[in-house]
Amino acid sequence: MDQHLKVGQKAPDFALPDQSEKVTRLADFRGRSVLVYFYPKADTPGCTAQSCGLRDILGDIGDTAVIGISPDKPAKQAKFDEKYGLGFPLLADEDHAVAEAYGVWGEKKNYGKTYMGIIRSAFLVDGEGELVQVWYKVSPANTPKNLLAALAS
Repeated sequence: MDQHLKVGQKAPDFALPDQSEKVTRLADFRGRSVLVYFYPKADTPGCTAQSCGLRDILGDIGDTAVIGISPDKPAKQAKFDEKYGLGFPLLADEDHAVAEAYGVWGEKKNYGKTYMGIIRSAFLVDGEGELVQVWYKVSPANTPKNLLAALAS
């Protein structure tokens, strides 16, 4: 199922509950850029580094919005947000339908075990809903750096 999205394509729309159970849609952000990033599991080391890195650059990205998406339930997303003061929507994609639409649900290997999960990735969407940057298999540390570089160019 390795269909990857490409720059210039429309970003798949979504409607998912955030950490306070409020439904958030990509369409809600028309007219401004949005970084949509997918992370495997709230409050794990890589996901925490990635999310805190993005939190730390919020003041440097103008009106660009940041949205995190993982398969975690809204209550788990809320704890993650409260613990680290992230301050942006963390969406619960519990059936991973949105992850599949973005091509980030796939086979992973860890300690010799193979399983299905989120392939850490990020997407910069412009105000018209079009993909302007696509980063599959992005490292937690590079997510904020890539966003800053893309916005500066």
